[in-house]
Amino acid sequence: MEGITEIIRSEARQAVMELIEAAGLEAGDLIVIGCSSSEILGERIGRGSSPAAAQAVFDGVYPVLERYGIELAAQCCEHLNRALILERDAAAKRQLPIVNVLPMPKAGGSFATAVYEGLKNPVAVEELRADAGMDIGDTLIGMHLKQVAVPVRVSVKRIGRANLVCARTRPKYIGGERAQYQDALR
Repeated sequence: MEGITEIIRSEARQAVMELIEAAGLEAGDLIVIGCSSSEILGERIGRGSSPAAAQAVFDGVYPVLERYGIELAAQCCEHLNRALILERDAAAKRQLPIVNVLPMPKAGGSFATAVYEGLKNPVAVEELRADAGMDIGDTLIGMHLKQVAVPVRVSVKRIGRANLVCARTRPKYIGGERAQYQDALR
């Protein structure tokens, strides 16, 4: 498994670095990551949870996010209604109500569990609106992205055997055909 985990870690690191650049993320921005460790290993989502694969993804993305000052939210699986794990300070800054639950590999998911164990002061919240996101294994993170979500194409198409879809967000365009827009906000 060690060789596989290094590949997973490398793919996750590359994908998050490309997303940060393409999305123009800055310190204080929030990224949501949904991750099926089952799908990474070629199993059906929810059927083969792998703490080792989830830890490899965390080990790939978290140091990069820390270096850039970008905050991480990990989406739990459907057993916890896709609650999210993030640092207490990030939740407080956004005035997000904290809920009482501990993610586990079979209830919350291996990735949310790895994030909970890897953060300094983790909490769970029911919902948030992130600036960008990575969906590893078709976990459906869209409900946690700000409007308007825009697909981001990165060179990494899969992490392990799981599909990878990335997104950034932008402000809504309003005003119709006579309106003019700020290029910096596209």
